[in-house]
Amino acid sequence: MSLLQDIAGNYKRSFSGLSRETWILSIVMLINRSGYMAVPFMGLYVTQALHRSASDAGLIITLFGVGSIMGSAAGGKLTDVIGFRPVQIISAIVGGSFFLFFASITHFHTLCILAVVISFFAEAFRPANFAAIAAYAKPGLETRSYSLNRLATNIGWAFGVSMGGLIASYNYRLLFYVDGAVSIFAGLAILWFLPKIKGYRKTIKEKVKGIVVRKPWEDVLFIKFLLLSTIFIICFFLMFRVVPVFFKETWKIDEFMIGLILGLNGVIIALFEMVMIHKIEGKRSSVFFITIGVLLIAASFLVLMLPFGSPLVLGVVCIVFFTFGEMFALPFVNTFVMSRANEFNRGQYAAGYMLVWSVAQVVGPSAGFYIAEHHGYNTLWFILTCLLLACAYLYKFMKAVDTPTSKSPHGLE
Repeated sequence: MSLLQDIAGNYKRSFSGLSRETWILSIVMLINRSGYMAVPFMGLYVTQALHRSASDAGLIITLFGVGSIMGSAAGGKLTDVIGFRPVQIISAIVGGSFFLFFASITHFHTLCILAVVISFFAEAFRPANFAAIAAYAKPGLETRSYSLNRLATNIGWAFGVSMGGLIASYNYRLLFYVDGAVSIFAGLAILWFLPKIKGYRKTIKEKVKGIVVRKPWEDVLFIKFLLLSTIFIICFFLMFRVVPVFFKETWKIDEFMIGLILGLNGVIIALFEMVMIHKIEGKRSSVFFITIGVLLIAASFLVLMLPFGSPLVLGVVCIVFFTFGEMFALPFVNTFVMSRANEFNRGQYAAGYMLVWSVAQVVGPSAGFYIAEHHGYNTLWFILTCLLLACAYLYKFMKAVDTPTSKSPHGLE
């Protein structure tokens, strides 16, 4: 009984002290990600429902990345100009509306154009949301605030991708209708529940007078970190783009089981991440935990090369390694990024980090599908493992300049 009480106490302490706005943002993210079921199945939709090649699937996913790059830059800049609230509302509602339209289109070139437009608005949401978390997080609780948001994201992901597998086995196009409707509802939820900040633009203009605000591209350490993180996120991204197709084509796992296996990622994060972050936050540098996470993700791709074992068991083991790697790495990547920014340039720093994800969407799927198609999946998994090991090694060299209490690089010069 005392053991159960101790576990319950740890969970309670992990969630205590976070601001009301942090909870609102996380609940909205939970709603939004519960409908995030179309993109993970995009490769299967193009190859199975539209009966096009894996290269065409890679092109569609790559175009999602092109739109994401533009959306990240625009969303970050607009966040610093008009605020994170209106950017989130507009991008969620407009992006969701285009997703509804996407479901009714079968003409491939039109789908390519819509892929860019949809991802533009979907990605504009992310730097605004990222900056909002930083703005509302209580001092010393930044990593936990990001972890709560990730918890909401992954509970939503677990539900959405599991339901997505079930829906895809029935009707692929229904995925886009659900995704679009939930995105619109998430935008309306921010409109209704997140407090409006009066005079935001005027306040920022007054505060910034006489101050030279550092731009992200002037921050040499930040640029180095982004370049290294781009390689890491490219590898990370392929778990949810190429691996589902590998499960289907090579291991002959059906869509419903693919959804359950991928959904395990969100379940594990929901159960363990907040408690884990509560225990380790501030104990070592962010880069230390990022390095551990990258190594675990490398191990997950090694599992895909094993020549023996049940595909279902190997799929589960792969996702377990990957998920624990994600839990170590991504919360502290977020913390590192926002430690470089302040209230005047959070949006641009967030946009710089989101660009990493956007570039990963452009480079990763197209390169991944190309390598898999021409050289085989095992070659792809080997390359990804080597890249991740190199990233883990190089991240270690940033440890000397990344300390948990550092206050110097806050963006003012």
